[in-house]
Amino acid sequence: MSGSASIESVERSENYYHVRYRDPDDFDEIRTPDWAENVAGSVVSGAEVRTGDEHGNDDWTAQSVLIPVDSVADENEARDAATQIVQKMES
Repeated sequence: MSGSASIESVERSENYYHVRYRDPDDFDEIRTPDWAENVAGSVVSGAEVRTGDEHGNDDWTAQSVLIPVDSVADENEARDAATQIVQKMES
């Protein structure tokens, strides 16, 4: 995984806060790998991480984190949880 990025946006859907770190158009491919889901789930049960292969390099980076709306109190808590997940993935 390559360096940290800041949160670009947070959108709430019926089931998830979608915490976006990078534009999906910046990637050749996006996946939700099991190892990243395991890391995410260790912070918030049911959370998922979408990782992507950025154009022009071989590094996979966090594109977005999905936090179940029932697992956090509000958008700020979703942001904090997503940040913890990305930091844990990068450590």
